[in-house]
Amino acid sequence: MHRMAEPTLDDLRRYAVARTLFTPTTLPAAIRRLGFVQADPIRAPARAQDLTLRHRVKDYRAGDLESRYSRLAIEEDCLVNYGFLPREHLALMHPRESKRAWDADTQRKAAEVLAYVQAHGPVHPRQVELHFAHGRVTNYWGGASNATTHLLDGLHYRGLLRVVRRDSGTRVYAAVAHPPADDSPAGRAQRAAALIALVVRKYAPLPAASLTYLIRLLGYGAPHLAAQTQAALRIARDEELASCRIDGTTWYWPADEKPASKRHAPDDALRLLAPFDPVVWDRRRFELLWGWTYKFEAYTPAPQRRFGYYALPLLWHEQVIGWANVSAPGGQLQPSFGYAATPPRGAAFRAARDDELQRMTQFLAPR
Repeated sequence: MHRMAEPTLDDLRRYAVARTLFTPTTLPAAIRRLGFVQADPIRAPARAQDLTLRHRVKDYRAGDLESRYSRLAIEEDCLVNYGFLPREHLALMHPRESKRAWDADTQRKAAEVLAYVQAHGPVHPRQVELHFAHGRVTNYWGGASNATTHLLDGLHYRGLLRVVRRDSGTRVYAAVAHPPADDSPAGRAQRAAALIALVVRKYAPLPAASLTYLIRLLGYGAPHLAAQTQAALRIARDEELASCRIDGTTWYWPADEKPASKRHAPDDALRLLAPFDPVVWDRRRFELLWGWTYKFEAYTPAPQRRFGYYALPLLWHEQVIGWANVSAPGGQLQPSFGYAATPPRGAAFRAARDDELQRMTQFLAPR
């Protein structure tokens, strides 16, 4: 296990912010550096992927990822959840073997849908449904969904289809063939280790319990490598990752990074973050670093919400001090702020907040 000068919790807080809020760059470079961008369909005031990228891509506007997707070497796919990642990472997970096997009837229908897509090229789900009329099925959430869409999603998950673009938010699919993977014990172990390195670089520094949870989530992107990821996790913790122990919690991060470095100084900007931004994604880490509990309440009944439907965490310097719900009817920004403690006062905070709202207005404006 690699050890260096022991960082403090203040060091880890500054490091957690600075390592992921890098100087804005190009869209491909930002996605490559992040390694993965979580997606969410809710638009309040923009989708999570856009809210995440706006802090990391120069002159980014809501919808840029969707409009430029087909021209970039990125893919919609699964990792620890669903999102966007550089195309080269697909080789770590595909061919993917689903935990849930299809029955014979579903396999037959899926094979027919795949053959149709292979014959017709990029297809919209509506086109496939008009041809097959598969009816409705019970979805993951217990509701009813289109059976054809369910089959297309399953083929995509298994690596037999890819998303070539979106039409008004709907995935358009084409057939794809992934090269065979090295399925030897050494090859599987190597892919598992690379996946762990990818997610640790994305979400570090990580409390030990969060690291374990994150590796468990890799069962979504690489269920067929579950045994190998558990073995690779033991090696990473014991031999590869740097670590320290603060107030009874063990923290992990890549061995080539230095959390106590003075270069992790915070800037003066105030930022409204996506609920799934790397800075705040890990709710366990959030509470350890900032001393209060933040919850995503879009699926919580309205009377039970404390933060609001789609509360955006409010980061100022290296502190997450509160949240805001933002709407933009008619292009006019309407923010509503809440604070974990006493709201900051003074001209510096007001100026930083006004600057961020101006940036948000520009981000939401059509090109």
